[in-house]
Amino acid sequence: MTGFAHDLPFGAQVQPDRRVRFRLWAPGQDRVSLLIEQQDALPLKRSRDGWFELTTDLARAGSRYAYQLSSSMRVTDPASRQQAESVHGPSVVVDPLAYQWRSAGWRGRSWTEAVLYELHVGTFSDSGDFAGVQRRLDWLADLGITAIELMPVADFAGWRNWGYDGVVPFAPARPYGPPDQLKALIDAAHERGLMMFLDVVYNHFGPDGNYLGQYAPQFFTDRHHTPWGAAIDFTQPVVREFFIHNAIYWLNEFRFDGLRLDAVHAILDDSPTHILTELAARVRQACGPDRHVHLVLENDANQARLLDPQRYDAQWNDDFHHASHVVLTRESEGYYVDYRRDPLAALGRALAQGFVYQGEASVHRDGAPRGEPTQELPLSAFVAFLQNHDQIGNRAFGERLAQLVRPELLRAAASILILSPQIPMLFMGEEWASVRPFQFFCDFEGELAQAVRDGRRREFAKFPAFAAPNVRDRIPNPNDAATFQRSKLDWSEVERDGHADHLHYCRELLAVRRRELMPRLGGANVKSTRYDTTDGLLRVSWRLADNAALTLLANLRADSSAPVVVPRGRMLHSTHPHVADDAAKPGWFAAWHLADGGA
Repeated sequence: MTGFAHDLPFGAQVQPDRRVRFRLWAPGQDRVSLLIEQQDALPLKRSRDGWFELTTDLARAGSRYAYQLSSSMRVTDPASRQQAESVHGPSVVVDPLAYQWRSAGWRGRSWTEAVLYELHVGTFSDSGDFAGVQRRLDWLADLGITAIELMPVADFAGWRNWGYDGVVPFAPARPYGPPDQLKALIDAAHERGLMMFLDVVYNHFGPDGNYLGQYAPQFFTDRHHTPWGAAIDFTQPVVREFFIHNAIYWLNEFRFDGLRLDAVHAILDDSPTHILTELAARVRQACGPDRHVHLVLENDANQARLLDPQRYDAQWNDDFHHASHVVLTRESEGYYVDYRRDPLAALGRALAQGFVYQGEASVHRDGAPRGEPTQELPLSAFVAFLQNHDQIGNRAFGERLAQLVRPELLRAAASILILSPQIPMLFMGEEWASVRPFQFFCDFEGELAQAVRDGRRREFAKFPAFAAPNVRDRIPNPNDAATFQRSKLDWSEVERDGHADHLHYCRELLAVRRRELMPRLGGANVKSTRYDTTDGLLRVSWRLADNAALTLLANLRADSSAPVVVPRGRMLHSTHPHVADDAAKPGWFAAWHLADGGA
């Protein structure tokens, strides 16, 4: 068995001689001391570039420590590998080599084999921790999932959070378990052939527990502003290293197979080489050519230029979600306004070309152009989804699609999602059409808690349905523990009528994808794809490896049937298997045909 450790240039690092080196960048301080357990404060040596450092034999793995500033204020280590009690309290020295990996030889899986499953550790299981996820690994593997994506686990204030308010980005969140429990989860996943992905947040820190501004104000800049406050200053070399090492740390020390970078359109960098470019290059170099390591973006700007195997494998395809949602629900408020004119055509373009917006003017963005052309991209450059944490949780009441549309609509949509050549992603519980809400929750106190509650309710004031204050008052309070409890999965749903049927249906679709599509996805690209919506029917054709032709034929209207010309090749799957090939296709019909290259 083998241990893995990433050599961090900051924080507490156990040395080969078992002494511990402490290193903090605090250019705003004249002096900094180290507090270890109950011992007297130890002064750190300051260098001219703002670093404070000390190597001592007074600390060991498990020791609690903090830094004391010249004002006597005590602060957490921003590069802490573990927090003892809260993000406001002492950090813990961790020896990463103490965990011995059983799956040390795991090298990952190719990106075209990915079927992603996004989950929130705190609400996925009854125990709400890494061990709870581990207990469901066999279930997920049997379902047909090949890659689990954890919502952010960087430690945050309080005990309940989506994860996007993290303030100690190297430390797994205390409510979920210590670092070794996360490693045990990843180890067990690899033993079952499952990849593990982590959502990371490099565009902001949370509002409670971030002390960097107290001793390193150079970490932030007023040249840019973000929705979450002061922008991170990526022109500072130390700041760049902090986040680059964070990415490499999760991939090499915890053996994650990939990262999803949150909202990179909010990562603002004036440097000659953008931080996203350098980060990808450094990750590829550090992880080496022998491992399958995948980098995925969330990018509202639809920048196709970032998507290539040497940098970023894929991007979350919001356009696919938005177009699908308008087709299914007819909702057209907010950003859905960009898809309401011809939602079926938008869905066709999203399936065929990835981005619906490739430079066109966006109504939602007051006519500003959005996106870049995708003609040179592989279809695997897009992660398609019908639901995720944002698209459910950012609704006022956190309703899932199963609460908004009829079962036959869900079946057709699931077919289109899972059998498309793009990389599919399910949100936890989606496979059995869960009706449990996933609501926005956090665990702040005092004025911040009130500001978050009131701010969320103000966000919905612009929607007609929430114009009245008494209606907005019914929007769940994010800080109420009941909001968190409502968002926990109810695994007993799996056995109930309707839910069990939908689960069986998704298993069937995933089996078809694994058997028929995965071996052929290497050759699928945007340039060879066509779509058509003549007479209100959706027809999309893709050219796959070995010149095989995949065709989707769908009637996504609720109240009409239509005659169609049946595509060539054998039928892979149909939402209505009893409907003859030459018969008119009913509403919410979807069928897939595959023709070999010589057919």
